[in-house]
Amino acid sequence: MPKPSYPTEILGERLPPGQTLSDGFPILHEGRPPSVDLATWDLRIFGEVEEELRLTWSGFQALPKIQLSSDFHCVTGWSKFDNVWEGVRMKEILKHVRLKPTARYCMIYGHLDDDPFGYSTNTSLDWLDDDSVLLATRHNCQDLTPDHGWPVRLVVPKLYAWKSVKWVRGFEFLAEDRRGYWETRGYHNQAEPFAEERYAHQERPKERMHVRGKDYT
Repeated sequence: MPKPSYPTEILGERLPPGQTLSDGFPILHEGRPPSVDLATWDLRIFGEVEEELRLTWSGFQALPKIQLSSDFHCVTGWSKFDNVWEGVRMKEILKHVRLKPTARYCMIYGHLDDDPFGYSTNTSLDWLDDDSVLLATRHNCQDLTPDHGWPVRLVVPKLYAWKSVKWVRGFEFLAEDRRGYWETRGYHNQAEPFAEERYAHQERPKERMHVRGKDYT
């Protein structure tokens, strides 16, 4: 992959350990892009909430849009700087739902093939309720393509990219943490790139959980 030119001091500040800078945007996901009908598409927010929220496509599109620029880091070892995303900030979504005091974590769901809740990843509310997190419909002034998550993908730029769910369809708020699709397959529960949190065996004791029949302690 071609490497853009950045001053050494910039690379030192922005490129996490073990990463290589790319000017491309490789396509990596589990399964295939789903068939999505916007007439029936919805986004569900449920779990530890006072009342479940369901947004139709028209309801989602009516929410205020913003543009945010952020870097993007894939656990496979590439990073892309200066991505311009356009969409709805996660904080805006959270304005429309009343979380219970017990809500401390979230399971985020997206399509795995045509199952709208077949893929999942978990994170804490602190990581999700961050100014940098948004539900994107556009990238670098272009509508998302199906391979990159059309119609909507979550962008969580401070975590490795598998937490940025493509084809996102739901947020289940949780009182207790629960591992998602890749987290149950040996990947790190938190996934912070600058700490190089790639794999479950790297987790500190308080983060370690039972993973697919193997106890990472």
